[in-house]
Amino acid sequence: MADELKQKTEEYPVMPLRNTVLFPQQVIPIYVGREKSLKLINDLSPQGKHIVVVAQEDGSIEDPKPEDLYAFGTLAVVLKVFDMPDNSKSAIVQGVERVKMLDYIDNDPYYIAKVSRVKNVEESDIELDALVKNLRNTFSELIQVAPNLTEEHSGMLSNIQKPARLADRAISLLTVSNSEKQDILEELDVKARVEKSIAILSREIQRIKLGEEIQSEVHDEISKTQREYYLREQMKAIKKELGEDEGTVELNELEDKVKDAKMSDEAEGVALKELDRLSRIPTQSPEYSVARTYIEWLADLPWSKSSDDTVDIKKAHKILDEDHYGLDKVKERILEYLAVRSLKQKKDPDGAIRGPILCFAGPPGVGKTSLGKSIARSMGRDFIRLSLGGVRDEAEIRGHRRTYIGALPGRIIQSLKKAGTNNPVFMLDEIDKLGMD
Repeated sequence: MADELKQKTEEYPVMPLRNTVLFPQQVIPIYVGREKSLKLINDLSPQGKHIVVVAQEDGSIEDPKPEDLYAFGTLAVVLKVFDMPDNSKSAIVQGVERVKMLDYIDNDPYYIAKVSRVKNVEESDIELDALVKNLRNTFSELIQVAPNLTEEHSGMLSNIQKPARLADRAISLLTVSNSEKQDILEELDVKARVEKSIAILSREIQRIKLGEEIQSEVHDEISKTQREYYLREQMKAIKKELGEDEGTVELNELEDKVKDAKMSDEAEGVALKELDRLSRIPTQSPEYSVARTYIEWLADLPWSKSSDDTVDIKKAHKILDEDHYGLDKVKERILEYLAVRSLKQKKDPDGAIRGPILCFAGPPGVGKTSLGKSIARSMGRDFIRLSLGGVRDEAEIRGHRRTYIGALPGRIIQSLKKAGTNNPVFMLDEIDKLGMD
């Protein structure tokens, strides 16, 4: 290290830099806004405009201490100072030489430090020449991909013959971290400095190329999405002109289903009113799906589909005997109901006959549910069994209010739709286990 440091020590005012590393021979503008830095600039004499600039390890520290500054800095000369509108200043400085910070001897009103100029350790050989050539080629490759570098920068490097200055200049043009730049500044072995510079340049090339690949993939994905969106919008416009857009087609299908369902006048009026409201609701609105589901359920119910009754007492007696052994009193009571129904139907064929409600009570397994199946089979009707065991919410039977998202009709309406006829035989099984709600 004794060869690297000149014996002569000098004292210079020190200006800490937040996010900048100054290299020898580099000219940069610096913003001067801190009180100590302003005092330093104001105290510079016309004959002595040399200062030492040293980077802070943490740029967020407003008033850095000596331990917050790097051990190496750059001796610089202040070329020109400009007054700014906010009472701050801007200075143009040029790096002169690397210096090592030896000791801070004063900190008021600004830092003054003892420094020692350091010289590069350089041995010209074939390996260094090869590294310099590699550095130039790598920088030329970087120019091809870096958006902030131009061929003019490559021309600037081609005029530099000294390897030490070439490495400094190449790194000073990059937008890399301060720690990486400081590492180059502190490296006194020229060969090692060139090698580190090549590594930084190569890493920067990889970073830029990777960023471009990611950006290209994102752009392609966005372009694909936009293209699909435009095509869909064009398809919608064409279908709308032809009267075949999805909304119109769906509304027409719903209207046809409502008319084909042969509802009662009151139900059809409600359905058409809802259909008219649906045509004015945007398809993206949650209310659209609620109204559409309601109309679909209205249209799917078997309003006009009925099973033809075939009330034949002898046939019914035969079916009951086939399906069940014994239970004579129960069978007799069922046949009485069927006989009364048959007499009413013969007396007034066009009259409305109210369906009776039968209550079967008994222990499990005696045939209550199967008796209901036999009654439906003897009458030629569909059979529906609703198990009410464990039901605690009456809305499960009668249905929820359709203002709820995802609301559905109750079990009775669902069973009617599933049966496909409006006069099936309903068996409300285990009604004694129905909750108290």
